[in-house]
Amino acid sequence: MTKKKKVVVTTSKSKQLNPTTSKVSGKASSTRTVETKSTMLFKKKNYMWSLAGMGLIALGLLLMAGGKMPDSNTWDPDLIYSFRRITLAPIVILAGLAFQIVAIFKK
Repeated sequence: MTKKKKVVVTTSKSKQLNPTTSKVSGKASSTRTVETKSTMLFKKKNYMWSLAGMGLIALGLLLMAGGKMPDSNTWDPDLIYSFRRITLAPIVILAGLAFQIVAIFKK
């Protein structure tokens, strides 16, 4: 039979943690505080590019919307298949997606 080990962990709530310090060894012995900075992945410029891309995508979707016939008995292909809906709106949406790619990869 093997003996079971008993582990007891005690903690004190009144004890406060101190920041991590490291001692530099060498001719001049000194103590300094080690700090880590949290850096943002994207900067303000990236967010501005991203907002511009989202705006262009929304504008393209608005340009593509609509196309209701004024009279249900008539068919007018110029309303649905117009330059604005077929050509301009997809180009604006693709430009917005290009802005999103630039926003992600721009440093």
